[in-house]
Amino acid sequence: MTPSVPPRPRPGGRSWLRVTGSVGPLGIAIAVLWLSVIVLLPLAALTFHAFGDGWSSFWSAVSAPAALTALRVTVFVSVVVALINVVMGTLVAWVLVRDDFPGKGIVNGLIDLPFALPTIVASIVLLSLYGPDSPIGVHLYATQPALVVALAFVTLPFVVRSVQPVLIEADREVEQAAVSLGADSWTTFRRIILPTLAPAILSGGGLAFARAIGEYGSVVLIGGDIPRHTQVASQYIQQQIEVDRPANAAAVSVILLVISFATLLVLRLFAGRSARKERMSR
Repeated sequence: MTPSVPPRPRPGGRSWLRVTGSVGPLGIAIAVLWLSVIVLLPLAALTFHAFGDGWSSFWSAVSAPAALTALRVTVFVSVVVALINVVMGTLVAWVLVRDDFPGKGIVNGLIDLPFALPTIVASIVLLSLYGPDSPIGVHLYATQPALVVALAFVTLPFVVRSVQPVLIEADREVEQAAVSLGADSWTTFRRIILPTLAPAILSGGGLAFARAIGEYGSVVLIGGDIPRHTQVASQYIQQQIEVDRPANAAAVSVILLVISFATLLVLRLFAGRSARKERMSR
């Protein structure tokens, strides 16, 4: 007896409507509905409000000198923070994976503290430490370095937690083979370890950048909110709300949304490309 073969769908049929998986159509419908209510509808409302008075009003709002300066400061500081955390986050992940020392478990737990700690509390702590009455003599209040410190604090876990699992799963036999063949530590890291970590480092850095773009709580006190100097885009948005200009606030919010979405899209495309290369190499 020959096994029966299921008939192929006819051309023009509705095979594209078939749903496969474990949750079924009802589960997919619930997930899409929840995503729409929580994410898509608010974003659509924000975009509609930003363009409610037409393109010219939107452009006037985002091209105002104060808005451009706030966006420029935000992007600049976020890039600096992402680059710093790419280096320091990778180093912290390396130490947590490759080294053993007393209190390692406590340090590993502290990495997630910025996720749980309210960001306004972080701003109060940083103001107490680096403000006008700094007990260590470091005065960063109302400066851009203060913004860097605050944003570095809240975004560090993104890089550490992205790199750490890859380091744990890395094949150390390849590193040992390179060393046995005469490669020094730097060559081993550059030729063997770094290519393996690169996707995770890029992903963590991109997430840190996207997080820093919209941060408010950690910079609200230590940054000083000085227009055209330390005022970030989120503070500018709040200022526009307070002076009863919600359309301007919505317009700048849309710009932040576009920057964050573009960053996440690039990360997604890069991750997919890396996954395809890895499958092909196998």
